[in-house]
Amino acid sequence: MSDCQGLGDCDDARMQRIYEYLDGALTRKDIAEIKDHLDSCPECLEQYDLECVIRVMVKRSCTEAAPENLKNSILDRIHSIRTVEA
Repeated sequence: MSDCQGLGDCDDARMQRIYEYLDGALTRKDIAEIKDHLDSCPECLEQYDLECVIRVMVKRSCTEAAPENLKNSILDRIHSIRTVEA
């Protein structure tokens, strides 16, 4: 993040603050500061939007159930490995 229109140093430290913002780990004052920055900095806003998409995808993938045939196939493979090792 190279050019933030003179609004500050948009580096890894700034992104860490944005991650904290997404995690709900900031004070009200810090939240307001990050919101103001995102409203004025297209580069950080783009990174914020990307992180939001990533978090949605990860959350969704953690709630999806594996297909029954996949579960059965994995269990069959585990059983066959245990049988060979025994």
